[in-house]
Amino acid sequence: MRWQNLGADSAAAPALFGLDVVSRTFDTPEFRGITFHEVRARSIINRVPGSSRMAFECTINPYRGCSHACVYCFARSTHGYLDLDTGHDFDSQIVVKVNAAELLRRELAAPRWQGEHIAMGTNVDCYQRAEGRYRLMPGILGALRDRANPFSILTKGSLILRDLPILEQAAEVTEVSTAVSVGFTDRDLWHSVEPGTPSPGKRLEVCRTLTDHGIRCGVLMAPVLPHLSDSPEQLDATVRAIAASGATSVTPLVLHLRPGAREWYFQWLARYRPDLVRRYESLYRNSAYAPAWYQRRITRQVQELAAGYGMRDRRTPRGTAPEPSPDEKTEKTPAPTQLRLI
Repeated sequence: MRWQNLGADSAAAPALFGLDVVSRTFDTPEFRGITFHEVRARSIINRVPGSSRMAFECTINPYRGCSHACVYCFARSTHGYLDLDTGHDFDSQIVVKVNAAELLRRELAAPRWQGEHIAMGTNVDCYQRAEGRYRLMPGILGALRDRANPFSILTKGSLILRDLPILEQAAEVTEVSTAVSVGFTDRDLWHSVEPGTPSPGKRLEVCRTLTDHGIRCGVLMAPVLPHLSDSPEQLDATVRAIAASGATSVTPLVLHLRPGAREWYFQWLARYRPDLVRRYESLYRNSAYAPAWYQRRITRQVQELAAGYGMRDRRTPRGTAPEPSPDEKTEKTPAPTQLRLI
């Protein structure tokens, strides 16, 4: 593997990174076209704004930007804070907090830390492609295990199985839960809107493996894409596959389009489904969220399907609701049933 150190003075290193950044590219197929900006973060545990209505109060995000390249990703707006664009740069300019594990051990040992539940994967995926190279999660999980600190992980990645032994060790001393994100099972749609992710089937295999090893794993059925993955037949196929995976829960979330994600998603829509542009403009005219009536309809349908497939009594993992971005602090979220776990 060959890599190139671009240095802190490179045009590829945005000014907001400061002087400590080391920017690298790797000459391997899985990393081609991606630049990694290695930084030493000042803190690693984040307090979530508005956490009173969320399933968690604290998060860890060892990466910023995500090579999963999901066209709808709500976290795209955060790249704007780094003087990067929220489209292609979000997919290809990845910030790596190389000191995440050592910072976490320090923060968990601080007298003010009270052992709160920590959610991971709520902003960008902690098991995206970069994790195969940087291996930040084993150190993070080891620190949480050693302090018996409860945590949850949400991922679209299959690399979480690499860390199964640490997850099993942690589960012996504290509360551990996981969830995979699978909004639909349509392979053509997956290739188009989630080009950097493992297939939906592979993610459900991850769910099965985790549950078989005693690690609770639910499915965040997100996003449900209006007019693309929301027909009764599509919802049934997705919930049926989720139930067959042994998931402990299924939580439907309809697509929401915050600034940054909205523009990128509409560009994709204009290229691949121009016939739907006006319908989306109508549906999302007044909010980043679909109308409450539509969200309630999807939630009701998924609840009924899940009950029909025997999921009613399965336990629910924590930490599967998405993390709010700063622009959402004052925006009222409609239809709170969307965050209800089945």
